[in-house]
Amino acid sequence: MIILIIVVALALLFDVINGFHDAANSIATIVSTRVLRPGQAVVWAAFFNFIAYLVFGLHIANTVAKGIVHPEAITLLVVMSGLIAAIIWNLITWWLAIPSSSSHTLIGGFVGASIAHAGFASVFYSEVIKIVAFIVLAPAIGFFIAFLIAVSVAHICKKMSYKKVDTSFRRLQLVSAAAYSLGHGANDAQKVMGIIFVALIASGKLLATDPIPFWVVISCQSAMAIGTLMGGWRIVRTMGTRITHLGPYEGFSAETGGALTLFATSILGIPVSTTHTITGAIIGVGSIKRLSAVRWGVTQNIIIAWIITIPVTALLSCLLYFVLSMVIR
Repeated sequence: MIILIIVVALALLFDVINGFHDAANSIATIVSTRVLRPGQAVVWAAFFNFIAYLVFGLHIANTVAKGIVHPEAITLLVVMSGLIAAIIWNLITWWLAIPSSSSHTLIGGFVGASIAHAGFASVFYSEVIKIVAFIVLAPAIGFFIAFLIAVSVAHICKKMSYKKVDTSFRRLQLVSAAAYSLGHGANDAQKVMGIIFVALIASGKLLATDPIPFWVVISCQSAMAIGTLMGGWRIVRTMGTRITHLGPYEGFSAETGGALTLFATSILGIPVSTTHTITGAIIGVGSIKRLSAVRWGVTQNIIIAWIITIPVTALLSCLLYFVLSMVIR
């Protein structure tokens, strides 16, 4: 029972860290365009993070809980090792101001610890391959949709005065930021719900056929919202100003493109990286001016972090499993 409590506490801690690590995804554009002050922006994002499960259901949570690792390969030690590895990598990338994927740290940690415990046959590779594929697909889709929106908006507004466009899209950015935060909450908070659910199964508290308990849902959504309220300002600067400079209509286009991508993947139950999605959308919007408007050196470092996140956290969780299995018996 003590191990289960520790695992649940670690899972909720991960959700809080995920919230402040990925707060930049939800608020970077609306802060960089000065539509809202930072304090106002995190409250706005946290509210829509919190209510996301009411809109999208629990499709992502069910995928993580039942579709990545064979249930018989899951133990509390496996879950604990995966969570600790994910927390360590999230804190490292936060400190380095690199917007890496909290989602992929969790998936990598979960898979690595499962392999350490039960071998390579313990993983549903078709599901993992789908998640890995979306390392490329999520930012590409976000890029494409945001690019089309930005081009369309620029064409529609070409005869309007700068002041009118600026005023209109400052208001519309409130809507697009809210939509993106809904997608973020629907995707990221639910991954931890799935992790807690498998921990409850491993401890004998639930069966795999049981629904995810409401206390798990509400605690994960609350932890995500609390983390978002804490900010994550190091990564906000990277996302909001270092990739490219955004005006209000460009911020609206990036957030809307990212939100539409997350809505679709949340409904389909595909766990994607919200970080990858919004980064692709921001690059897409920035590239309509000229390719040199995007700081490709910064972007290259971000992409490298995307590529190594799953293998690094998988290896780290594997090592942690072997260490913890010698300490906890």
